Amino acid sequence: MAKSKPRDTGAGPRHVAIIMDGNGRWAQSRGRPRLFGHHAGARRVREIVAACPDLGVEYLTIFAFSTENWKRTQTEVAGLMSLFRRYIIKEMQEFVREDVRVRFIGDRYRLEPGLRALMEEAEEMTAHCTRLNLTIAINYGGRDEVARAMRRLARDVAEGRLDPDTVDEQTLPRYLDTRVLPDPDLVIRTSGEARISNFLLWQSAYAEYEFIDTLWPDFTRDIFTGVLAQYGARDRRFGAVRA
Repeated sequence: MAKSKPRDTGAGPRHVAIIMDGNGRWAQSRGRPRLFGHHAGARRVREIVAACPDLGVEYLTIFAFSTENWKRTQTEVAGLMSLFRRYIIKEMQEFVREDVRVRFIGDRYRLEPGLRALMEEAEEMTAHCTRLNLTIAINYGGRDEVARAMRRLARDVAEGRLDPDTVDEQTLPRYLDTRVLPDPDLVIRTSGEARISNFLLWQSAYAEYEFIDTLWPDFTRDIFTGVLAQYGARDRRFGAVRA
C-alpha cells in the first residue's frame, strides 16, 4: 500500500516524531548522574503520551536509543536497558487502559532476549488499542533501517517475488520498520541541537522540523501545545505554488 504525504489541512499534525535529547545534561546540571536524567525523561514521556489524544495527535514516535548510542559507557547503556524493561513493565497495563497501541522499531536482535520478549508482549497486549499509536525507536538508525529494508527487498527480487523494473519510491516504504505508519508531519528535537541524528531519514522527506532549546525532562505539555500551534500556522506547499 502506498504511503501518502503528510496532510496539509491547516490543522495540527497527525503524526509527531520526537528526538528526546538533553537527559544527560539536565542531570549533570543538577549534579546528578546521567541515568537520573534518563529516569526523569521517562516520566516526561508519560505526560506527553497522555496529552497527545486531546491535542489531535494520532501517532507519536519517540527516539529512545539509537544504533550509535552503544558507544556510550557500559554503565549508561546497561542502565538504559534496565530502564526500558522497567518502563514497559510499569506502563503496559496503563497503555491498555488508555487505549494506546505500542509498537517498536529498530533492529531488536541486538537487544537481550528478556527485553525483546517484553517488547513483543507489549505489542500483542495493545494491538487492539486505537486512541493513540505510540512507536518507540530502540536500537534504531535511519541508515540501518534502509539497509535492512534493501536486504529484504533484494531477497524478494532474487526469489522472484518482486520485479525489479517495478521498484519505485512507493516500493521501499513497504519494507521499512514504519510500513504501517503514516509519515511524520512534524519532527521535534529538544535540547538546542539542530541536527536529525539519523532519525526517520526516508519518512521525514516532507516533515516540518522544530528545534527547541528546552531539555527533554523540562518539555512540558504546555511547551508541546505551543509547538503544535506553531505547526498549524505554517504554509505547507510540498514543492507547489499557491494559486
